[in-house]
Amino acid sequence: MQSFQPPRRILMGPGPSDVSPRVLAALARPTVGHLDPAFQDLMEEIKAALARLFNAPGHACVPLPAPGTAGMEAALMNLLEPGDRAVIAVNGVFGGRMVDMAGRAGAEVVRVDAPWGQPVDVAAVEAALASGPAKVLAFVHAETSTGVRSDAAALCALARRHGALSIVDCVTSLGGVPVDAAAWDADVLYSGTQKCLSAPPGLSPVAFSPRALEAVAARKSPVRNWLLDVSLLMSYWGGEGGRTYHHTAPINALYGLHESLVALFEEGQQAVFVRHARMHEALVAGLEALGLEMLVAPEHRLPQLNTVRIPEGVDEAAVRARMLERWDLEIGAGLGPLKGQVWRIGLMGASASPWHVRLCLTALADALSAQGREVDLDAALAAASERLG
Repeated sequence: MQSFQPPRRILMGPGPSDVSPRVLAALARPTVGHLDPAFQDLMEEIKAALARLFNAPGHACVPLPAPGTAGMEAALMNLLEPGDRAVIAVNGVFGGRMVDMAGRAGAEVVRVDAPWGQPVDVAAVEAALASGPAKVLAFVHAETSTGVRSDAAALCALARRHGALSIVDCVTSLGGVPVDAAAWDADVLYSGTQKCLSAPPGLSPVAFSPRALEAVAARKSPVRNWLLDVSLLMSYWGGEGGRTYHHTAPINALYGLHESLVALFEEGQQAVFVRHARMHEALVAGLEALGLEMLVAPEHRLPQLNTVRIPEGVDEAAVRARMLERWDLEIGAGLGPLKGQVWRIGLMGASASPWHVRLCLTALADALSAQGREVDLDAALAAASERLG
């Protein structure tokens, strides 16, 4: 065996995003023990920073030692027991994954579908909740497979009105658009580090409300996942002086998360949201100048995840391959019914910069030209620059 030397890529797909040099440097700091007093101080800082980012001052906020999918599993497995009724909104891949997990927890699942490329249908969810008592309403705030943002405030309000606990998938939204657990009155929120936080994959920040923790404590049966049992996790993450061994924390990965949060708050949350929005507007202007169309209506688009319709006659896989081979730039393909119909272009965290926007437009124009499609790169760059100011 020899040491692995990865190629240098520019990551503009649906995740992971580019990791900044300062976060990469943090990952290389000396490893300490998971109960070391210095590391326990770091744990407290991470908890406080996540509570601030989720705007969840009353929630238990911790990073799970696994990627964002573990956050989904933790939310569903902790709250659901066999026979519980769960209403789950599906408008993309990850709503469908929630349905699968809830079924594995033994829940009676009521699936509420909306077309891919559109937000969750609030009226249809209300009808499902009104049809019978539900313990949980689960939905995806920012659907990574489509680039759609749903109305979290309205959906969480429905859950409260009907006596259900709300589960909100914020994997792609946290750090890119406002996530507001307090204003939404949301019960469980979860995310991942590899999207807008621009840390490496492998951690899942979660937030559990007091109501959610009470529901876990009142379970009649043990949580079906030992590692992600929040009552056991909190014995380790709960607080200074009271920590007991639960698992060996991924020490260096937590250094990286901490540094990414430091960088985010140095820039300022509002400034981060504005940056993502500006880069999105510039990219869309450039894409439209190239003759391309967006999948999602403007009012429902995620600035950090842009779904672009593939023109008729274009070999979409060849476009992605050329961009990777000639420009070292990665964009994503469509999933499910959108496979072969869209590209997914990420503007997440460190990948949301004017340089990334201009490079993506240049590489995409080159790949389209290689297939004989007439495009005007100068016009695209000019349109983007006008939005960038």
